[in-house]
Amino acid sequence: MRPKKHRTTGSNDLFRSRLDQIINMRHELVLLAGRVDWDWIDGEIAPLYSDNGRPGIATRFMIGLLLLKHIYGLSDEGVCERWVHDPYFQFFTGEEFFQHVFPHERSDLSHWRKRLGDKLERLLAESLRVAHASGALRSQDLKRVTVDTTVQPKAISFPTDAKLLHAAIRGLNRLARKHGVRLRQSYVRVAKSAAMMAGRYAHAKQFNRHQRQLRTLRSRLGRIIRDIRRKTEGQAALEEAFALPLSRATQIGSQQQRQRGWKLYSFHAPEVECIGKGKAAAPYEFGVKASIVTNNQRAPGGLFVLHACSLPDNPYDGHTLRNVIERTESLTGCPIERAYVDKGYRGHDTQNPRRVFISGQKRGVFGVIKRELRRRSAIGPIIGHMKNEGHLGRCYLKGRAGDAANVLLSAVGHNLRRVLAWLRDLLSLFLLSLWPTLNCPVQPNSAY
Repeated sequence: MRPKKHRTTGSNDLFRSRLDQIINMRHELVLLAGRVDWDWIDGEIAPLYSDNGRPGIATRFMIGLLLLKHIYGLSDEGVCERWVHDPYFQFFTGEEFFQHVFPHERSDLSHWRKRLGDKLERLLAESLRVAHASGALRSQDLKRVTVDTTVQPKAISFPTDAKLLHAAIRGLNRLARKHGVRLRQSYVRVAKSAAMMAGRYAHAKQFNRHQRQLRTLRSRLGRIIRDIRRKTEGQAALEEAFALPLSRATQIGSQQQRQRGWKLYSFHAPEVECIGKGKAAAPYEFGVKASIVTNNQRAPGGLFVLHACSLPDNPYDGHTLRNVIERTESLTGCPIERAYVDKGYRGHDTQNPRRVFISGQKRGVFGVIKRELRRRSAIGPIIGHMKNEGHLGRCYLKGRAGDAANVLLSAVGHNLRRVLAWLRDLLSLFLLSLWPTLNCPVQPNSAY
């Protein structure tokens, strides 16, 4: 059932402290909470609920937690833990009185991410609206954009053959125990020893011995696969439960190090792709490609992310540009006059190709366009901030839906960090302008 609307009593409580009496009401989080249109977000999320059942958790509470998590780069557990002892977090999520215990479960964040799905783009649109309303982003900043792609790494270790074979053996044993399938032999102890020795032999460049350990792992994995197929034959429920894990294990057991075509790089995350972006420090990264769009010229509040999405199956950059520009225009409501891209977008199929300028291009590049094309590389630090200060640097969410949600929420977190910095600077300038009339012996703090 749809959550109840957030309401405040406005009255005092004998046994509890009001948050507006113990916090600084000029703090940037308090100012940001007053600028977010919580009622609009609640109306956008309302169709996801049925008309029956118990009312859900308040929309402002869960959306506020998601925003705080990605603003400060916290984990699900970390944001719930900090909420308990940070009154500004509690005020941002709509609490009226200070709470000493977290009122919900941590897993509610996961359920809400799954429920929101495509609606997460509404949060990105709201972050841009807040930036525009606060003066950090202007309408003309939306007309000229920079587009680039990056890799969002998945939370997996480097996929060596020994690790993959060992993970497949452990995964099949875990699933067999869960469904009560008694194997003839688990090979857990043998596989652990073989995987460890394979790593040691590879480090010592004793590759014959290394290959011998890999053959041991492959043969044991094959025995487990055949044993499970014999034990589950004729049982429809078990065959359905083991179908996907057995296909993954078979793929891992058959693939070679330098084979052509599709490969599986993780037993628990089969959506992981191997992407090479030509970097000297990281020739290959394991995750999913992501597209980022920013304003070209610096807005008063800095560079904002106008659109972000994941690009599964590692498509060619030029083949994604048309869709990215169209979705950016629909999200911002402003037509794009010029787009600046790198050489990876050569051969794009945009609707107006003469308005797309590629790095190194000479024809038609002069004056303002030449200066704006030099600004194209400014998107690199923005991606770096999203990876270091946000969650774009490592995705812990499950599946392709988790990849898409992490990219969007990382963009929302970056935009709101820029808005908070802008509000902090405005407040500092306001206090400094009042400084001559205050007669205060202490210099004003830049944060207050």
